[in-house]
Amino acid sequence: MARRGLREVGSKMFGCANRDIAAAASRKLKRAGLPASLFAASFAMLVTAFVDPAPALDAPPARAPETTPLPMFKNPRAALRAGLESYHAGNAATSVTALRYAAEGGEPLAQWKLGRMYADGDGVTRDDAKAFDYFSRLVDHFAEEEPDPRERSLAANAFVAVGVYLRDGLSSAKIEPDVDRAFELFRYAATYFRNADAQYHLGRMYLDGVGVKKDLRQSVNWLELSARKGHPAAQAVLGELMFSGEAGGAAQKPRGLMYLTLARDAVAGGGANEQWIIEAHAKALAVAKNEDRKAAVALLEDYLRSRN
Repeated sequence: MARRGLREVGSKMFGCANRDIAAAASRKLKRAGLPASLFAASFAMLVTAFVDPAPALDAPPARAPETTPLPMFKNPRAALRAGLESYHAGNAATSVTALRYAAEGGEPLAQWKLGRMYADGDGVTRDDAKAFDYFSRLVDHFAEEEPDPRERSLAANAFVAVGVYLRDGLSSAKIEPDVDRAFELFRYAATYFRNADAQYHLGRMYLDGVGVKKDLRQSVNWLELSARKGHPAAQAVLGELMFSGEAGGAAQKPRGLMYLTLARDAVAGGGANEQWIIEAHAKALAVAKNEDRKAAVALLEDYLRSRN
């Protein structure tokens, strides 16, 4: 009742004002030699626009108020900064809106960050399909455009991430295995970006004959490139091959034990995924001859000195 009363009072007040404005305008039109009817039609339309709602537009359906207002961003780069600041402040969940805005605006770092968050369930529910989509956008982008120096690592990691998804497949995310495509992605990242992860995966594919014909020599070459960059898994696999004599014969046993030791030290205190490295080192150490152990220690000292 109160709202209707206010509307009626306002309508009367507005009507009086309209009549005064119309009369004054009509007098001016007559002095200018223009027909008053021209103004009458236009003024009636203007008044109707203010008094009556537009019939073509329905009021939006009522919705529950949001707990926090959506942020407004000047551009995708500003959204990226806001999202990263929120994430690094410990607010992973609240950073998603800004990062999505930036990702849709073509910011590669936002696409990478969201891909990793969805792959790891970091601040969001884990969703490998979304992770694969964001990583794939980066692969498509950097297959066409040269990354700047700051984006090279990001681009390489995206190639590797998509390669792993395609190598293994994931039915829950409707990702079909495609080992040929995975091999190409690993090879591109291993050669063009010289990425240690890609070199490791490429070495494993040559070793296992997945997506390519088995080739021990190629496998060892790629694994050693990755191992020299400090990749623990590459060091462990290469160490096993050398210690067993499969790669290089018995003369490589000390070198194999050295790589296994490096890998073991790198993952000490790690999770279950690295347990196989711990076990591989322990197994080799248990059967190593004393002279092989001494030689491995000397090689390890030389290796560490060369990196300092």
